[in-house]
Amino acid sequence: MDGYQGLTALIESAWEELNGPDAGRRDLCLDAVSDVLESGRLTPGDAERVVERLVAISLSDESYSVRESALHAVSTASTHYELPYRVVQPLAVGADAFEPVLLDYVLGVLGSTHDQAVLPVVERFLQHPHPEVRREAAEAANEVRWSRERS
Repeated sequence: MDGYQGLTALIESAWEELNGPDAGRRDLCLDAVSDVLESGRLTPGDAERVVERLVAISLSDESYSVRESALHAVSTASTHYELPYRVVQPLAVGADAFEPVLLDYVLGVLGSTHDQAVLPVVERFLQHPHPEVRREAAEAANEVRWSRERS
């Protein structure tokens, strides 16, 4: 098995573990997926498929720690891959359901897409009651605007 096959096998193993009932093990599996994404060695297409699955987990798992780990992995991916908005769009649709700490991840990921379509979502959070969320929303909006000016 070559190095790339080893990475994809690790991810597949993690997906299998995510079907288990133990939130602690599911959380650890997502840490392993995050480590693979951090390596930056996946193809863009494989990274997008992994992120799509992580987004679904972040929106649906009943465990806060699992949702946080999934969002951390998506955030990690957003620093190593250029994720198109369509891949993370479900986060924008479900943004209102996230706890403030998790919103920091969501807004950062949305901003990293540099897609103008995220601005209405991000700008909604500029009036959020939590200052950390407002700060992250402002940073995400600025990142998108800066990207537009640069291009």
